[in-house]
Amino acid sequence: MLNKKVTAVLLCLLMVFLTACAQPVKEADAGEEQTEKDDKIEIGITFDTFIMERWQRDRDVFVSTARSLGAEVNVQNANGDTSVQLDQIDYFIEKGMDVIVIVATDGYSLQEAVKKAHDKGIKVICYDRLIVDGGSDLYVSFDNGRVGELMGESIIKELPEGGNIIMIKGPEKDYNVSLVEEGFDRTIKGHNINVVAEHNVSEWKSEEASDYLSEKDSLMTSISAIMCGNDALAGGAVRYLSERRLASKILVTGQDADLDACQRIVEGTQLMTVYKPIEILAQRAAECAVVLAKGEELTGDDLSVLNDGKSDIPYVSIEPVMVTKDNLDEVIIDSGFHLKEDVYLNVR
Repeated sequence: MLNKKVTAVLLCLLMVFLTACAQPVKEADAGEEQTEKDDKIEIGITFDTFIMERWQRDRDVFVSTARSLGAEVNVQNANGDTSVQLDQIDYFIEKGMDVIVIVATDGYSLQEAVKKAHDKGIKVICYDRLIVDGGSDLYVSFDNGRVGELMGESIIKELPEGGNIIMIKGPEKDYNVSLVEEGFDRTIKGHNINVVAEHNVSEWKSEEASDYLSEKDSLMTSISAIMCGNDALAGGAVRYLSERRLASKILVTGQDADLDACQRIVEGTQLMTVYKPIEILAQRAAECAVVLAKGEELTGDDLSVLNDGKSDIPYVSIEPVMVTKDNLDEVIIDSGFHLKEDVYLNVR
């Protein structure tokens, strides 16, 4: 039989335990927790792919900036598949994101997804690539027409008497591709630059460029330049030319200022690339996403209006920069975009 003192102590402990369990949750505490959750800005961003070097930079800067502004970011990768991207957008809608940012796999197939988001009161930003007829809340990109102009200007400078060129363009589903082409065409017009063959790749894969040039091998003796839609395609073109011992003899253009493209420029196998200050673009997009999430008005000297085919939408345009051997150190290395030892790795 338990000692009376022990029994009394046990009874007291039991009373304390039952009293503690019976204490109600403070409504104020629960409310504060819910308010904190409701105040948290949630942004969903879906990328076309991370195959290209630049998109990893965009992701990291966007996420870092958004987090510094108090937002949470959910990153998804569609791996170039539009159906996957549509599922990701649906997921963001179901999660009740405040803003959805889209790097479109296909700028002509996402209009309904934008509408679904808007029906739920969710803002939509087109990042770098426009969703045609989408009626999005913002388009943030570089001046893609200017990108094409810079490519054309670099070729004209090197071919003052003109010459024959091949154009290897990006996928037709990427709206920016048409803008780059328009800028390129209006620049070379009247300069005796003859486009003797042109091709739109299905994806931004370097092997598509080398495969196409292999098909056009008979033209190589009469070609002076190859206009490539980006640095990945330029890399494929240079590989093909190297196999034919034509590297550095035929001019090659690109864009994005990828590390291997910068290496080719200092080596002399690629004429130029177009540097697009990704940090500025990604930071600006993240800032705008937070502003839209708060229901505030977008402002800025870089803000204008663009018609997406359906309606006029706010447009933030960032200026691109031509990069050649002459200014690569200043534009790329001095800005910290790439390290000097990496750019000049293959140059002694």
